[in-house]
Amino acid sequence: MVKIAAVCLHGEDWRRGARFWAEALGYAPHPEAEDVLVPPDGDGPFLAVYGDATHLDLSTSGPEEQQAEIARLESIGAERVPDWPYPKGADFVVMRDPVGNLFCVLDHD
Repeated sequence: MVKIAAVCLHGEDWRRGARFWAEALGYAPHPEAEDVLVPPDGDGPFLAVYGDATHLDLSTSGPEEQQAEIARLESIGAERVPDWPYPKGADFVVMRDPVGNLFCVLDHD
């Protein structure tokens, strides 16, 4: 079963957004990425403030589970976004829920 790995917020001024959400939630910047915030107890989803659109990142335990979850999500009404410009080596698949919201399924936790 998938779980929420990150909530990705749209942010034209990601630094300002990250400062606000860090203060609001008590999160801290990730040591390797200032635009990703980590919950104080390490439990719960990351918060990323950089995206072009607000969306969820869903995690799986690896490529096989990722493909199984994509098939399951498609069976309940989601669809892959057909022409997404993936970077080389992408570890995610961009999907759309039945009402048009984007989300990603990652091949890792």
